Amino acid sequence: MATLSFDGIEKRYGDVAVLHRVDLDVADGEFVVLVGPSGCGKSTLLRCVAGLEDVTGGELRIDGRRVNEVAPRERDVAMVFQSYALYPHMTVRENMGFALRLRRAPDTDSRVHEAARQLGLGQLLDRYPRELSGGQRQRVAMGRAIVRRPKVFLFDEPLSNLDASLRTSVRVELKRQHQELRTTTVYVTHDQTEALTLADRIVVLNQGVVQQVGTPDELYLEPANRFVAGFIGSPAMNFLERLEPGTVVGVRPEAIRLGSGPHTAEVEVVERLGHESHVHLRLGGEAVVARVEGAVPSGRVQVELTRTLRFDPLTGRRIS
Repeated sequence: MATLSFDGIEKRYGDVAVLHRVDLDVADGEFVVLVGPSGCGKSTLLRCVAGLEDVTGGELRIDGRRVNEVAPRERDVAMVFQSYALYPHMTVRENMGFALRLRRAPDTDSRVHEAARQLGLGQLLDRYPRELSGGQRQRVAMGRAIVRRPKVFLFDEPLSNLDASLRTSVRVELKRQHQELRTTTVYVTHDQTEALTLADRIVVLNQGVVQQVGTPDELYLEPANRFVAGFIGSPAMNFLERLEPGTVVGVRPEAIRLGSGPHTAEVEVVERLGHESHVHLRLGGEAVVARVEGAVPSGRVQVELTRTLRFDPLTGRRIS
């Protein structure tokens, strides 16, 4: 295990800046998730840690050691890719133990069997990747990283190719593995559920700039700005620009109570999801979404906003 430190990290491709002075310290054993829209720089930052991209500026340290110019194989990190990157001509056993065999590690077999047991792959060791499901292939990719016992695990959207139910089961397995191994982990995803359920802390990036770093609860309940407030949460936070002059009022869907209150709204569309419904309303000429349980009213309804945040309409910063 190890600490990981980003000190003013910059990345440019010619005149195009992808990362702008990223400052972040990842504690030993911490699970940090990078989130943000496509093209925000999260995968580039991960690849800089792995050594697959050179850092243009700043200093990157693993366990206190500067690694800007250190070769990827000498950084003692293991990366799990979105595409699994398994060798098709090798069995599960051979894929998982490949890096250890290159090093001629004496305990290769025992480490492969232990990782296979942890991941439920014990009966699949002699199969080839083409004989496995997508979830099984992803677990093999995870196992290949686990057997190396690296200082840092790096995950680049590892679950995006899986269907919804499989993502849930593999996500639980990832959480269980981290609780057991406590290896420092940096995880890139565009899926908010993954970020909120897996992370000790979340880093929100936009256009290469860190917008906020905090626990899932901090980002959800106390977003630093309008971008973070709108990006974290599903359905997204509602922003009302006409409710109070000179400010933007933000309200989470679950903080909108229907049936009573000082505001009148019109129900436009109801999305029923079994345990809850998403109610699309027109409130003061603006579209909002409420998350409700139980019966859903129709037509005109009274609305109460039970918890609200306020944002500066020019800078987007949250107003305390």
